[in-house]
Amino acid sequence: MKTRHLTRRAGACTRAVVLSALAGFPAADAAAANASPYERMAPLEQYVMPPDSEIALARSAAPAAISDKATVLTLDSRGYQTTVRGTNGFTCLVERSWMAPFESPDFWNPKIRGPVCYNPAASRSILAYTLRRTKLALAGDSKDRMLDEVRVALARNELPTPEPGAMSFMMSKDGYLSDADNHWHPHLMFHVPKVSGASWGANLPGSPVILDDREVAEPQTIFMLPVSHWSDGTTAAAAH
Repeated sequence: MKTRHLTRRAGACTRAVVLSALAGFPAADAAAANASPYERMAPLEQYVMPPDSEIALARSAAPAAISDKATVLTLDSRGYQTTVRGTNGFTCLVERSWMAPFESPDFWNPKIRGPVCYNPAASRSILAYTLRRTKLALAGDSKDRMLDEVRVALARNELPTPEPGAMSFMMSKDGYLSDADNHWHPHLMFHVPKVSGASWGANLPGSPVILDDREVAEPQTIFMLPVSHWSDGTTAAAAH
């Protein structure tokens, strides 16, 4: 998901509110019309996949030379379970919607499937964020309560900062990252402690580095670098 798309969606919402006021309709009605259809968690079965399908989708996040030797996690009613034990230190899984920023309209979207493969450093640090949020979601916590719990964990130093060298692959053309962007574009993600986008030259004209600058509760900043091919080797359209 890209900053340009986020800005465009925010602008569209603002224009809708202004136009409704000019037409004599209350702005509240316009806001309701633009509200997310995913205000609360859907039934759990809408988020769960058949294990074999989930394994294949998780592995599609990275080239086979990496994902075939990775540990694979799948989701059930208890959380993520180790379904395949790997040998290279990577961990592949399919993230669900509750890993989006808390203000995202897709936060409870049951269609979201985010295949990702974490390298060893990210498996030892970033993966903990996914496991914690998933535990809270499956416990039935509301979005607001989940955010409060993450903030408390952060204040207690219970969330690890990204290990040096933490990165991940998101190169699956079968993922679904949001209603607005679908699978977007194959990319690599680099997970670092909180830092400004300027330190990586992100979101500047001509720079290939992208920072999704929405607020993330966990102690990380994610820089994204689009790549030219999907994990199966096929060419991807240019990022826009």
